[in-house]
Amino acid sequence: MDGEMKYFDFEICGVKRKLPYVKIKEGLALASFVCLSDTELIEAVAPELIKRLPPVDYLMTAEAKGMCLTYEMSRLMGMKEFIVARKSRKPYMQDPIGCTLTSVTTQAEQTLFLNGADADKIRGKRVALIDDVIATGESIRAIEELAKKAGAIVAAKAAILAELETAKRSDVIFLKEHYVFRPGADGTYEPIRTMEEYRKQVGTDAKN
Repeated sequence: MDGEMKYFDFEICGVKRKLPYVKIKEGLALASFVCLSDTELIEAVAPELIKRLPPVDYLMTAEAKGMCLTYEMSRLMGMKEFIVARKSRKPYMQDPIGCTLTSVTTQAEQTLFLNGADADKIRGKRVALIDDVIATGESIRAIEELAKKAGAIVAAKAAILAELETAKRSDVIFLKEHYVFRPGADGTYEPIRTMEEYRKQVGTDAKN
């Protein structure tokens, strides 16, 4: 039936989900992985990511999808707080640091901001950068730039899932490879596995 929702069968750490295919632009789709409100999944993956982390002083993520994961990881690690880069400059911020990126999910340009008070906390400290999914690497690059501008030592970059060539990177900790997809005229979805293929689909000079 035309218009019928199709799903990708997904399993991680014993948790099974049916992820809906979502077209984000012509010729490009995601099997939408949203862990923001998925308590069962977060509780399953957080301990596994922690096992893979080196010793760190802080966890840092970006608003908003990585926040629940980072909260659970920080709680299990006995941390009193974690650091969040915000998607807009907030009135409470003093001397914020900013960095611009292009999101693979929205295909829109965004600017992340780190409060100056948070920058002071992580200066000279070992920080693990946390996200739910790392695809082109743009989001984690922006978080890393903010952390380094603040004077932090980036000890690790970690996510639940890695897409595209991020899955081949030795500097990213992840639990499972995931895919960006090319929708077919027959209703099927073909995985896009490389940045070269991805660039052809989005028609831009997407960054790794």
